[in-house]
Amino acid sequence: MISTHGDPMPKHIISGLRYLAAVNLTKQGHTQKEVANRLGINRSTVSHYLNGRNLSIRSIEVAKVITELCPRDFLLLTYALLQDTNKTRTIIKACQKRKFKASVKNSCIGCGICIDSCLMKAIKLDELKAKIDSEWCCGCLICVEMCPTNSIEIEEVED
Repeated sequence: MISTHGDPMPKHIISGLRYLAAVNLTKQGHTQKEVANRLGINRSTVSHYLNGRNLSIRSIEVAKVITELCPRDFLLLTYALLQDTNKTRTIIKACQKRKFKASVKNSCIGCGICIDSCLMKAIKLDELKAKIDSEWCCGCLICVEMCPTNSIEIEEVED
């Protein structure tokens, strides 16, 4: 494992991602307390992030590169680093600039495979058909690949 000043590199990358999410969530009108709760960190850490303290510029640069990866890689790498679905969802939602529209065709058989594969928890079963909340869809296409009936369509939309 790569190490920086005695700390494992993943911790630095996670800090960079949390920093970016904290800045974006604050810009969206969330309080420092709300940001801390959503990211699973304490308020003083959020305050330090917002004031540019206790964080290396390199960590922020690496985190910015991660947010620019294709949606699937951004999602999977963030989840691999955090090992927490809710925190991953928060960071993806706060940092992803791209928007997606998801739809499910009538050919859906309601098997639930897409629900189980969605790390963003954007898919629910409603009347034996998958329903995708486009607000939470990150465009990773994992559900599209997993769907046995090819019933899911996801397209990027302009903001």
